[in-house]
Amino acid sequence: MISITAILKSKKENIEQIQSLLNHLVTETRKEAACARYDLHNSENVFIIWEEWKDQEGLDIHNNQSHLKDFIAKSESLVAAPIQVYKTVQIL
Repeated sequence: MISITAILKSKKENIEQIQSLLNHLVTETRKEAACARYDLHNSENVFIIWEEWKDQEGLDIHNNQSHLKDFIAKSESLVAAPIQVYKTVQIL
């Protein structure tokens, strides 16, 4: 299992627009065969996506999906800082 945590900080004036884009991204990503978990969390204008993928091949396919590429392109001007993505390994 591969775990990913993605953190993005919306500009305050773009929270609703980012939320809408993220809702679409989550809905489409959850349809992918290798997606074991794709959960969206938020606190004020910070959004966190907690992802689990069955294997690297599935994650590679996800990274090339149009819904992810579209999200990245559309959200670029709406975020306050670059999106942070962490590939992690569970230790406990």
